[in-house]
Amino acid sequence: MKESVNMNDNNKANISFEVFPPKKYGDFSTAFEVINELSKLLPEFISVTYGAGGSQSKKTLEIASYIENELNIPAVAHLTCVGCTKEEIYNQCKEFKEHNISSILALRGDRPENMTDEQYNDREFAHALDLMRFIKNNFNLKIAGACYPEKHFEALSINDDLKYMKMKQDFGAEFFISQLFFDNNYFYDFMNMAKNAGINVPVYAGIMPIISSKQLGMTVSLSGSSVPKKLSDIIAKYGDNPDDMYNAGIEYAICQVKNLIENRVDGIHIYTMNKSDVAKKIIKGIQ
Repeated sequence: MKESVNMNDNNKANISFEVFPPKKYGDFSTAFEVINELSKLLPEFISVTYGAGGSQSKKTLEIASYIENELNIPAVAHLTCVGCTKEEIYNQCKEFKEHNISSILALRGDRPENMTDEQYNDREFAHALDLMRFIKNNFNLKIAGACYPEKHFEALSINDDLKYMKMKQDFGAEFFISQLFFDNNYFYDFMNMAKNAGINVPVYAGIMPIISSKQLGMTVSLSGSSVPKKLSDIIAKYGDNPDDMYNAGIEYAICQVKNLIENRVDGIHIYTMNKSDVAKKIIKGIQ
């Protein structure tokens, strides 16, 4: 029996998931098992991450193609451009089209470790906006963009960040997926400012369940997200007990998602970390 993530007509949750390709091809069978389990939850779409400089582009393509063509669930393939030439991006988009993948999450991406300062300064795509413009000029693909409820770490201010988000919309972004956050108030404030800035396409709230104290430290260092006292208290209380921390972290995410649904957000994007059991518990918890 499949469990639908949709609530009733008056309180509907459009929920999607993110997965990432395994580092080794030998682990693909496990990855596909995870995706098969996630598909039973009937997500609106599943996004597939992509390594900096295209380090996992073939794996992203293979997994996204499986989601789209075998499971008949819309796939959103991540595409980063920081280490790529226009020719490489063109060929990758062409492959996406050939595999019936119609949606791209266009990202600048992190600078590859082996990229020199000269290469970085002379890169053909300076920003995600440049990637969006290139895709729109060359392909009929649905484009999504990233947004940051607590501001991108390189932005001078939240207002500057919102101006750039509006430019992404103007250059073809049909929806946005937010960076993860742990305090819903940041997202609500951000959405109010986004609407005032002219953002009128759907924005999916990014939620990552924290199921270990180690995971929180790594997540915060990468995302820059603030940690509210309630979550830090959970870490302090359960961090040394893996089972209790697992359950408490999932419950915290469930509370976040329930509150977002009550406030009628456009959608919720769960960063699953390839753990289908966590996604299942969250879906069960909000029904």
